[in-house]
Amino acid sequence: MAEVLTSEAVLLGGSARSKEEAIDEAGRLLLASGAVEESYLAAMHERETSVSTYMGNGLAIPHGTNEAKSAIRRTAISFVRYAEPVDWNGQPAEFVVGIAGAGDDHLTVLSRLAEVFTDDDEIARLRAAATADEVLGVLGDVQV
Repeated sequence: MAEVLTSEAVLLGGSARSKEEAIDEAGRLLLASGAVEESYLAAMHERETSVSTYMGNGLAIPHGTNEAKSAIRRTAISFVRYAEPVDWNGQPAEFVVGIAGAGDDHLTVLSRLAEVFTDDDEIARLRAAATADEVLGVLGDVQV
């Protein structure tokens, strides 16, 4: 099982004020962790123009296009939490999880995220988390 989320890719005080800035913030964490090449960030924005990545329950999951798979070095996610939710096409995104899924790994990652974000207790734990380690305690078993 490969580690998909590391503490370095967790930001508990996101500063973005727009959807575009939030995509950049989540994408830069993926880039800094070495999971993606810089071109992947543009593909995350491109994906958002074709279909919204807002999932409900305060969660948006920006990710790149299928054509950008070659810019993914390894499967990873980033996690950004916002005290003031970001407007995501009229919906409030409190949590933005950037996804880089090599091959078909994105399906496994999406499945685990869906489990977490349909559980009110887990959402409350993410909302209350004071450290990256507490976030890892909730999302740490998102593995491939």
